[in-house]
Amino acid sequence: MEPKRVEFQGAEKNSLISDRYGAGHQPVIMLHGGGQTRHSWDGAARRIAGLGHPVYAVDQRGHGESGWVESEKYGFGDFAEDLVAVTRQVHALHKAKPVVVGASLGGFAGMLAEGKFNSGGLSALVLVDITPRIDMDGVRKIVGFMGDRVEEGFATVEEAAEAIARYLPNRSRPKDLSGLSKNLRYHSDGRYRWHWDPAFLKVRQNHDSHLAEQVQQDMLTAVGRLSLPVLLIRGQNSELVSMDHVREFQERVPHARFTDIRDAGHMVAGDKNDVFATAVEEFLVDLKSDAEAV
Repeated sequence: MEPKRVEFQGAEKNSLISDRYGAGHQPVIMLHGGGQTRHSWDGAARRIAGLGHPVYAVDQRGHGESGWVESEKYGFGDFAEDLVAVTRQVHALHKAKPVVVGASLGGFAGMLAEGKFNSGGLSALVLVDITPRIDMDGVRKIVGFMGDRVEEGFATVEEAAEAIARYLPNRSRPKDLSGLSKNLRYHSDGRYRWHWDPAFLKVRQNHDSHLAEQVQQDMLTAVGRLSLPVLLIRGQNSELVSMDHVREFQERVPHARFTDIRDAGHMVAGDKNDVFATAVEEFLVDLKSDAEAV
């Protein structure tokens, strides 16, 4: 199944590039995490499209092939407002509210889009290893990895693969690096650099502890307003989401379903794609059955 390239407009009329897989009535929007691209969903998107869904894997602002915003607005609310804009465009195309699957940054966007900016805009929400409250040591580890050689870049794709192997020592290094090359840009100086706007990282680096706590409180308020079907998927070895965070989330969203994926860390879809895709598929099948029963 070869995807079709589709361009959406974000909240600032910024270009948002997506891949569309499959066809059908109930659309699904998939949003990657910070520093990733839409290609992180390739395998799962094909699986979900096989159920009869049009699936849109979107490069978020400042990532992948989507536009870098001149305003350098890369706060969580900015990503959420982009999602609201995309949601409305997808709804217009399919005459149905989309399901959103959001990993990490994409999950934050989903929480705020539905819980703050556009209540009732989604039909369901899948949060992938993200809750309103997260472990800040894990965040600092991710930001540290993203900041390593952000200016210097890499001489080869193999060098970038080595950097990932050091960051994710428990994941097998792929023999074929063509997928990794989609996450890099080749610059005129002959160096490869990550496929995201460095201004995105500056926003993360400038978050002090007070601001981080404020963000978490905003997220907690947003999820407390969620009345739509919700699935939370966690990697059991997550660096960001503990079981205490899960329990707090369940107290605020008691109707949410929860799946814990063994031998997966924060990058759940990359660590255990088949198990992850199966969990999402079962959730979508149940949603369809519930809708048909009404």
